Amino acid sequence: MAQPITLELPRRDAREELRARLEEAPIEHAEAMLAGFEVLQGLHDQGVLELLRGVLGGGEKIVDIAVDAANTPESIRGIRNLLILTKTLGSIDPDMLDKFARALPAALEGAAKAQQADPPGFWKTVGILQGAALRRGLATLNEFLEAIYLCWR
Repeated sequence: MAQPITLELPRRDAREELRARLEEAPIEHAEAMLAGFEVLQGLHDQGVLELLRGVLGGGEKIVDIAVDAANTPESIRGIRNLLILTKTLGSIDPDMLDKFARALPAALEGAAKAQQADPPGFWKTVGILQGAALRRGLATLNEFLEAIYLCWR
């Protein structure tokens, strides 16, 4: 009958492996370490590290101050309003908002020119009132006002 072969593996020393990796790290990652030191020096020069050290030292007190500031009725309303505005902006079609943003400078320029020119005469005003753009604008404004009225009813 065959005899089993005994296999004895050398014991692994995790600490020795870590020490060896740590000794080789500066050589393998020299460029990254130098860049990291430059970032640290920049943060130190700007006072950011000192600020972070202060935040860590007074962490609990800073949290207490922030909680007290956020616990006011004004802050709560502000956060709610911000959430509502975010939902409202999220519901607007981006293409429509883009068209509006592109048309706004031209409309403002036209309004500035209209302020500098002589006011339109009677017949020109009648022509403006008959224009399709004015009727569309009035219809849009009317829908907006009706929506506001329905919200407050």
